[in-house]
Amino acid sequence: MMRWARCISISLLASLSAACTVGPNYQRPKTDVPGGYRGVPAPAPAAASSESLGDAKWWVVFQDEQLQSLIRTALKQNYDLRIAAERELAAQAQLRIARSDQYPSAGVGVGGTTERQPSSPFFSSYRWDYMQVGGAASWDIDFWGKYRRATEAARANLAQTEWGRRAVVSTLVANVASAYFRLRALDLDLEITQHTLASRQESLRLTKLLADQGAASMVDVRQAEQLVYVASATLPDLERQIEQEENYIRFLLAQTPGPITRGHSLTEQTRPPVVPAGLPSQLLERRPDIHEAEQQLIAANAQIGVARAAYFPSISLTGTLGFMSSALADLFTRPAGTWNVAASVAQPLFTGGKLQANVRLAEALQQQALLAYQQTIQNAFRDVSDALVAYQKAREAREQQELLAAAAQDSARLAHVRYDGGSTAYLEVLTNETNYLAAELNLCQARLNEMLSLVQIYSALGGGWQQ
Repeated sequence: MMRWARCISISLLASLSAACTVGPNYQRPKTDVPGGYRGVPAPAPAAASSESLGDAKWWVVFQDEQLQSLIRTALKQNYDLRIAAERELAAQAQLRIARSDQYPSAGVGVGGTTERQPSSPFFSSYRWDYMQVGGAASWDIDFWGKYRRATEAARANLAQTEWGRRAVVSTLVANVASAYFRLRALDLDLEITQHTLASRQESLRLTKLLADQGAASMVDVRQAEQLVYVASATLPDLERQIEQEENYIRFLLAQTPGPITRGHSLTEQTRPPVVPAGLPSQLLERRPDIHEAEQQLIAANAQIGVARAAYFPSISLTGTLGFMSSALADLFTRPAGTWNVAASVAQPLFTGGKLQANVRLAEALQQQALLAYQQTIQNAFRDVSDALVAYQKAREAREQQELLAAAAQDSARLAHVRYDGGSTAYLEVLTNETNYLAAELNLCQARLNEMLSLVQIYSALGGGWQQ
């Protein structure tokens, strides 16, 4: 038995020293990285900076304390994030399962048997009682790297779920911030409308007094009423949107529908005049979705090795060692010892093209993952460029809208002065008041667009998941 064990050990060491891993080793594909982002002026080589908004923590970018509180709650309770965390735990278990195939398996057992044979014309009756204690072990030697490649794929799948969870974090931070800014914009719309309604109601009251004294016509009264009704009709829809936006934020926080505590107003939110984008080459290391796509490519590349290893022989070792005796007192004596060692080699000869098809399938899936990885990179650059130009143009539009709102406000004031002086009809007041309300609401939307563009830039640059 000792000679057999030594021979098997020497054979195993020789086999493992010559073992190889079939299939291609992963190499990161070359990618076309632009020298700069479209939407911002290309800096001079000496002025190029690696600083990027995507490197900043989310509580630095969003400085509203109430928004920070909402994001923290969402990161603790959001269902999508919790599902992603459980998916990561499942991938950890899958890695342990795949890794265990590389090692021998062993087990022990205890059994007792009683057998009785009745007498017959040819045999006399007998009864046989015996007990057995033993262990068994088996090892499927990973000579061609089949299980090592499977472990490599499982490890990549685990890394993919880890980056997937980080992508969920980044998306969640962006969604909470965007919803909060939309809510504050609706609050500002409601405040503007309520203030306008109060002003128009007072104007209607004065117009009615003038009409009672014969200084104004009923046409002026009806036009003043139109201004009141336009403002009052807007309020219910704004209130509806506010409650629905609050419910959405509560959903992101995994809470039942209810009110949301506010912080800074929309006009008080921090808006950096210039957003540092950093170097495009660093985007590949920062965006979670790019890492996720690359890990999927690594796993698909390893599966090619698993498929190719099926062409080669499988080498298995099995062995048993134990004791068997009809008397309990003699069970663990030397004469009761039993053992068995076996080795087998199995080579597939004909599988109807199954092995070849499996290799082609693995290669096709690897090419799909490669194209998806390259597409993800191109989409990332497009996201950043779109976000940068959106923020720049939203800022310019907001500045122009501020001028428009100021002009509309002064025009409405002058229209009232002209009407009070009897120089014009109330129709001019109606037109200018309508234009002023629209300009204020459009200015609120322009401010919202600027904040949403900032969130878009931060998310596109791969920010938000850093803790």
